[in-house]
Order: sequence, then structure tokens, then C-alpha cells
Amino acid sequence: MFNLNNLTPTVRTLLFANIACYLAQISLLPLLTKVGSLYPIGSPNFFPWQFLTYMFLHGGFFHILFNMFALISFGPLLEQRWGAQRFLVFWLVCGVGAGVLYEGVKYYEINKLIVSQQEFRANPSGATFAEFYRNNLPGNETYEPLARAMTRNPENAEYVASATATVDAIVEDSRLGVGMLGASGAVFGILFAFAYLFPNSKMMIFPIPVPIAAKYLVFGYAAFELYKGLHPSPDDNIAHFAHLGGLLIAFIILKFWERGRERFY
Repeated sequence: MFNLNNLTPTVRTLLFANIACYLAQISLLPLLTKVGSLYPIGSPNFFPWQFLTYMFLHGGFFHILFNMFALISFGPLLEQRWGAQRFLVFWLVCGVGAGVLYEGVKYYEINKLIVSQQEFRANPSGATFAEFYRNNLPGNETYEPLARAMTRNPENAEYVASATATVDAIVEDSRLGVGMLGASGAVFGILFAFAYLFPNSKMMIFPIPVPIAAKYLVFGYAAFELYKGLHPSPDDNIAHFAHLGGLLIAFIILKFWERGRERFY
């Protein structure tokens, strides 16, 4: 049986803090999810503190279960190597950095949507309506019936009004945003750190029947997250670029610490 006494102090504190926040979300203070999740900059729901608070909130039982399992699996060895203070700094900076990269990607996506919206409004047609979807919502084919109807009847004001309202609603929903939450950015940071410091450690990953070296596992994760981030499916609500942000920030921190090793170790 797993013994909490075997956890290092900072890992134990982070574990309890995440569990406490999750329990508060689902029972005591559900408003935490709204005010603490990370919304796009420019959204009326965005507040600066969300860069920190989002990583202590989760969207469901399995979400927190997987993140905390990774924390208690890889965190103790890193804390033993670095010490409590450095491990905490690493966790927080990876989480905040992941949020910053996520915000950058969202800013780019929202501005791309606005440009496409302006192009459609300048020339509302079945072709430009379809192009709006293909450029911004790949894989979503709900536009096709209306786009075909507009192509057949380009002067139909009702069709044009319906398409315009749809485009405007998509842009507005994106600007308001859906809050991102979860410790995954920080978790991907410690996954990278573990693979960087212990690259040949063998790990068993279900359903793969053979052990995999940590360095190959993290590389595979990074490739998968990059692919999913660049080729999102319509029902994908995972912040893949936040995961990649955790990996990138972890790499930068470790290279910086490595450069100043005589001062830090």
C-alpha cells in the first residue's frame, strides 16, 4: 500500500493543496472554478492571479487523479535531488510558463478568427463561410448545409444573416473563452525533468507490454501533444500547448541551472 509518509515534504504539500482545492470546487466553493481558471486575456473573466490559481484546480476526478499520480511518482526523486525550495520553484514556474504559452496561442487564434470574420463580412458567400470553418475549425463540418444553400442562392438575405450570426457567435465565444485548469503544465515539466536527469530509467506504460526509457517516453509525449495541438479535433478540449509549455519551460530552467551548476549544486 502506498504510504504518504514516503513522500517528500513539498510533494506532500502540493498533493494536499490540489486535493483540498478540488474538494472545494465540487462541494464548498464551486465559484473557485470560474474565478480561478485561466481565461484568455481580454475576456471579462480573465484576472492576473489565474496564471497561478489555474494549476490548483481540476475538471474532474480522473483529471486530478492522473496529475497527482504523476506528481507523487516523479516528484519525490526530483525534490530529493534539488531540495524543497528549488522543486517548488520549478513546479510553479513550469505551471505559470505553461499558462503564458497557452495565452499566447489563444491570442493568436482569436486574432486569426477576427481576421477571418472580417474577410467573411466583406464578402459573405458560401465559399467564404466554408473557408472560415476550414481555417479556424478544421474537422467541423456543421457549416456544409448552409454553405451549399448560400452557394445555390447567393442573394438570399436569410442565409447570409444566419451565416453572419454563426460567425459572430463563434468569434464572441472564443473571445469570452473557456477557462483552462489543471496542473498538467507543471506535471509535464517534472516529466521532462525526470527524463532529462534520468534518461535511461525504464518505465512501464499501459498498454505497451515492454519497459520504455524515460527519454523516449517524454519525446513521444511531446510529439503527440504537438500533433494534437496543430491538428485539433472538434471535440478536443485539452490544452495541448499548455502541456508543451510545461516541457519548454522545464527545458529552459534545466539548461539555466546546468549552466550555473557550480552556484546551484
